[in-house]
Amino acid sequence: MADSPNCDLKSLSPLQLFERVTEQGEKVRALKAGKAPKDEIDAAVRMLLSLKLSYKTTTGQDYQAGLPPRDLVLINNGTTNEENEDFVDPWTVQTSNAKGVDYDKLIVRFGSSKIDTDLINRIERAIGQKPHRFLRRGIFFSHRDMDQILDAYENKKSFYLYTGRGPSSQAMHVGHLIPFIFTKWLQEVFDVPLVIQLTDDEKYLWKDLTTEKAYEYARENAKDIIACGFDINKTFIFSDLDYLGTSTGFYKNIIKVQKHVTFNQVKGIFGFTDSDCIGKISFPAIQAAPSFSSSFPQIFNGKENIQCLIPCAIDQDPYFRMTRDVAPRIGQPKPALLHSVFFPALQGAQTKMSASDPNSSIFLTDTPKQIKTKINKHAFSGGRDTIEEHRKYGGNCDVDVSFMYLTFFLEDDDRLEQLKQAYTSGELLTGELKKVLIETLQPLIAAHQERRKQVTDEMVKQFMTPRKLAFEF
Repeated sequence: MADSPNCDLKSLSPLQLFERVTEQGEKVRALKAGKAPKDEIDAAVRMLLSLKLSYKTTTGQDYQAGLPPRDLVLINNGTTNEENEDFVDPWTVQTSNAKGVDYDKLIVRFGSSKIDTDLINRIERAIGQKPHRFLRRGIFFSHRDMDQILDAYENKKSFYLYTGRGPSSQAMHVGHLIPFIFTKWLQEVFDVPLVIQLTDDEKYLWKDLTTEKAYEYARENAKDIIACGFDINKTFIFSDLDYLGTSTGFYKNIIKVQKHVTFNQVKGIFGFTDSDCIGKISFPAIQAAPSFSSSFPQIFNGKENIQCLIPCAIDQDPYFRMTRDVAPRIGQPKPALLHSVFFPALQGAQTKMSASDPNSSIFLTDTPKQIKTKINKHAFSGGRDTIEEHRKYGGNCDVDVSFMYLTFFLEDDDRLEQLKQAYTSGELLTGELKKVLIETLQPLIAAHQERRKQVTDEMVKQFMTPRKLAFEF
């Protein structure tokens, strides 16, 4: 490591800075133990102090030996009251704000980039058509290196898509559809291959499931994913419990990542403790591996330089910050990411939905009657206490779950704006807004259920068989 205090530290990630400080501290101790010349020791100490200052500036934390920077997101909203803080990690999302998580602060904390008008316009120029409503409405709001993906696409270079699903239950809910709806659109407009990881191994490690039950859920969830309309010639869906044992490329990438991430680092990133099983500690490398094209030799002919684009909810970003930190050290391109907001529970945007709570969301197995009952009974309202007050003061679309859901699923921008204006002015009542949502979701879910009925076990097997896709690399 260079001793010059003038080295460019701004380009280093928090984890890299932590490692630099640790390494420099060991060097200082070695110089002192070896009774090195005073000027050499002093120079090394100055470098150590400079690194510690850079670490504190970057992370907001003092360096502590053995305690890497903690990447679990705890966003302070300008108060010391814990009830007014947002908490986000890959398993938990909590906020006391009825509007949901403060995503602008989340961007700052994660160090990602906002998807702004310029980027959306560039995407529109590249694909020659109107951007997806998820982009137009800020549902996908943050990115990492999407500009590089567009550079490659404009220069006729290939990339591929990777997204996933943790199969924790047999039935998926409408919130689970968001990344798949968007990924399908990305695949169609850019005409690129897609890999979908089913992390049944993760759910076995985290949930009270047998491996057989986790794999069963994976196959059932695969049917819902296939029912979204993915092209079998361009899409490979795989179960970790299946694929890990059949691909040497996949396993090689897993152990490369494992070698370059320490126990202290995964504790800092994911909040693991000494009492967590070693399966949890090693799992992040398994979620990282699909980010590298060499994990799929049957698709990419062994090429290792094809960049990956990952559409996912923002809570999955810690996995891929780790992946992006490791990638250059194992000779792989960093994956790019597109982050979505969280889909709110029916009871409000304070938490993510739970597959274990049937009233927290609309499930893909719900009947039209169940959809109507759930929305009317459980959907959090931004309306006033009485009709008179509502007519006078209007409703609050920022906290109204029915309006939030329409933002995701109502295609017509003009219609959505009309509803917003009518509800905000008090012209439209809460019950009327809920009726619009019911009439939007009932045919959408019914159409999905019809498509799912057409998905056979043989079709699932074809999607999940390692094979060459309809692309040349």
